[in-house]
Amino acid sequence: MKLSVVIPVYNEKDTIGEIVRRVSTVDVGMDKELVLVDDCSRDGTTQVLKDLQARQPGWKFVFHERNRGKGAALRSGFSEADGDIVVIQDADLEYDPKDYKLLLAPIMDGHADVVYGSRFLGGGPHRVAYFWHYLGNRLLTTLSNMMTDLNLTDMEVCYKMFRREVLQSVVLKEDRFGFEVEITAKVARGKKWRVYEVPISYYGRSYAEGKKITWRDGFRALWCILKYRFV
Repeated sequence: MKLSVVIPVYNEKDTIGEIVRRVSTVDVGMDKELVLVDDCSRDGTTQVLKDLQARQPGWKFVFHERNRGKGAALRSGFSEADGDIVVIQDADLEYDPKDYKLLLAPIMDGHADVVYGSRFLGGGPHRVAYFWHYLGNRLLTTLSNMMTDLNLTDMEVCYKMFRREVLQSVVLKEDRFGFEVEITAKVARGKKWRVYEVPISYYGRSYAEGKKITWRDGFRALWCILKYRFV
């Protein structure tokens, strides 16, 4: 068994070195590969990744020639990943790779095909940050649940883990943050995939610390919830 960790990267020069150190050193009880996708960073991240590429020939690297968005970066990463299980890892330090074992457990026990982390189920440390982000997340998650008939608590979470065959069964099109809605809707409509949720820790950062998602992304997610109800 092998775990592929797909890491979309955009302008994360200050955090990329630490997150790949954490991902590469965490013990998951199986082989692990890193797939890093640079989405045409402008802050020096690209050079950091090229230096890593020279030192880590066993890792996979993809470099976009123009900025295309997180969804597009994930599609590129998924196409390169060859693990039996695939997990998404943001390039900031908001999520802790030590939680991979929590996500893996329902899959390895034979119960799940897809596992979402949840920042709202409790269990791990959770930074107290933006109330309106929290409220927006709960609203989008509730609307998504209404359209998919799932009962998730955190649809917008980064940590989503899939058996490889799940990703191979869906065609993804969203280039930016609409990815979260699209993958959830298409998994829900799929081949009766078993979806689980587990509590994770969350070390959210502020806009001053580099947080990128905005209210515009929330409106796009709302549109995608309606769109993927029928597409």
